[in-house]
Amino acid sequence: MADLRQLMDNEVLMAFTSYATIILAKMMFMSSATAFQRITNKVFANPEDCAGFGKGENAKKLVRTDEKVERVRRAHLNDLENIVPFLGIGLLYSLSGPDLSTALMHFRIFVGARIYHTIAYLTPLPQPNRGLAFFVGYGVTLSMAYRLLRSRLYL
Repeated sequence: MADLRQLMDNEVLMAFTSYATIILAKMMFMSSATAFQRITNKVFANPEDCAGFGKGENAKKLVRTDEKVERVRRAHLNDLENIVPFLGIGLLYSLSGPDLSTALMHFRIFVGARIYHTIAYLTPLPQPNRGLAFFVGYGVTLSMAYRLLRSRLYL
């Protein structure tokens, strides 16, 4: 079993850790962006959330949906659907002993695609910008899964 020192010497794992941190920070930013849109547009999901902005009937008017808030929320949900599989498969892939340059290519393309996807979603840029960014990131995760299964298949 590998000790912590051996893991820290694994360049691919350290690269994955770096890119995972970047993409998780981006995902955390999306939570803040959603909150910012809610407060700026005075649009809340629950009556207790708008206590500082109105009371009684005025507060009920603030519990509604708004296209700007929903756009940020959908982008954040899309992050959750794509970043979580990347983290799991990427960790296993990193521990499988891939070539550093190939691993870096996977990590960089995924992070770039997810950042571009967010820009395309929030701006909004016309399709197929967002769709292409989604499929590029998804393809990277599939590629890592394929390489992982191909190199370490114990079925």
